[in-house]
Amino acid sequence: MAFMEKPPAGKVLLDDTVPLTAAIEASQSLQSHTIAGLSLPLPPKKLIGNMDREFIAERQKGLQNYLNVITTNHILSNCELVKKFLDPNNYSANYTEIALQQVSMFFRSEPKWEVVEPLKDIGWRIRKKYFLMKIKNQPKERLVLSWADLGPDKYLSDKDFQCLIKLLPSCLHPYIYRVTFATANESSALLIRMFNEKGTLKDLIYKAKPKDPFLKKYCNPKKIQGLELQQIKTYGRQILEVLKFLHDKGFPYGHLHTSNVMLDGDTCRLLDLENSLLGLPAFYRSYFSQFRKINTLESVDVHCFGHLLYEMTYGRPPDSVPVDSFPPAPSMAVVAVLESTLSCEACKNGMPTVSRLLQMPLFSDVLLTTSEKPQFKIPTKLKEALRIAKECIEKRLIEEQKQIHQHRRLTRAQSHHGSEEERKKRKILARKKSKRSALENSEEHSAKYNNSNNSAGSGASSPLTSPSSPTPPSTSVEHAPF
Repeated sequence: MAFMEKPPAGKVLLDDTVPLTAAIEASQSLQSHTIAGLSLPLPPKKLIGNMDREFIAERQKGLQNYLNVITTNHILSNCELVKKFLDPNNYSANYTEIALQQVSMFFRSEPKWEVVEPLKDIGWRIRKKYFLMKIKNQPKERLVLSWADLGPDKYLSDKDFQCLIKLLPSCLHPYIYRVTFATANESSALLIRMFNEKGTLKDLIYKAKPKDPFLKKYCNPKKIQGLELQQIKTYGRQILEVLKFLHDKGFPYGHLHTSNVMLDGDTCRLLDLENSLLGLPAFYRSYFSQFRKINTLESVDVHCFGHLLYEMTYGRPPDSVPVDSFPPAPSMAVVAVLESTLSCEACKNGMPTVSRLLQMPLFSDVLLTTSEKPQFKIPTKLKEALRIAKECIEKRLIEEQKQIHQHRRLTRAQSHHGSEEERKKRKILARKKSKRSALENSEEHSAKYNNSNNSAGSGASSPLTSPSSPTPPSTSVEHAPF
């Protein structure tokens, strides 16, 4: 059966970029061992007294902190092993085996290609696999095959999707990495590009080997060092130019990060244009989904450019976003761009356009020398399909942002309600209310008592008089002191 004959399996509705959390609720003693269902390294052990309640509680606390560190680390939280451990029901499949089956079917219909070796875990995506390739009649050349299945944002019809994937090799631009071959079926896509020994922009920043696993390359770098100012200016300008080109073409991108920028000499070339067609969630989705003003793919690209610029400048990603203050940079012009894309004000009020960034001092004086004329002809019918798909992608993002906003408000209200200060306030208010209620009850009782006495006194002392009887004069009595 040929690659294109595989029956449709539908898109994967699960968004792999949604952060998972874990809370240890209890421990259990089993055959004299304390377990919490975790196969990761445990906090320090104790030979004597390891069944003490205090020690168990302390270990549980340490283990919870360890889990929190993993689930809040952007790279670790997207790791397949972490996903499989925290959510085995949704991540039980062998994705490498699935990819191998698809690639094997492709080779039956395209015998000129040959696999050299699988490139294990070189990317961060769980459902995207890579293989080092060669052409049989050109054995010295090396290429990279990437395979990925459909994601939750795949809104193109199968026909339009396959047509657009096959259109990618015709895209020529000085800052887009050329696709050698591309094909797709109803459930996945397969693309082949030339292998680049120099690697990506992220490999340059982290001084990493392109073939090494993603975690090994980037999770804990030995040396943290940003790029030179001229590199930052040139690479930044090149990336902004290609983003503007795609925006003007109406082609949705939304997947900018340093691993998706190939270095070819001193030129940056964008990778993975197919991701938005496949409907794959973005690397930085867990960041920009927190901000309701970042709600278009153009604004997503600008925000992600801020992440990329920060990494080029400081040699590492920001600790958190939004960024309250920026470390010293090679130029204040760099900080100005970072503030416009990653600061609290920018995330709250919205992103500038790519055109606006190109006019800022950091990039406006960069001269680009290239003779290659951009070419990417998209038929009118497919442009309309892309426009509708883009709107659907943005609609899902807006809905997710709305849900996050509502959840955050609820959590904040619950946290405020349960805070020690708030509990004290409620106790004081309750006491005041109780006192006020007691006082009101006392006053009401006193009023009733007085009314009762007045009523009783009037009935006993008032003489029966006729209208003709004169009213006796009132007299006052003075009491002399004893």
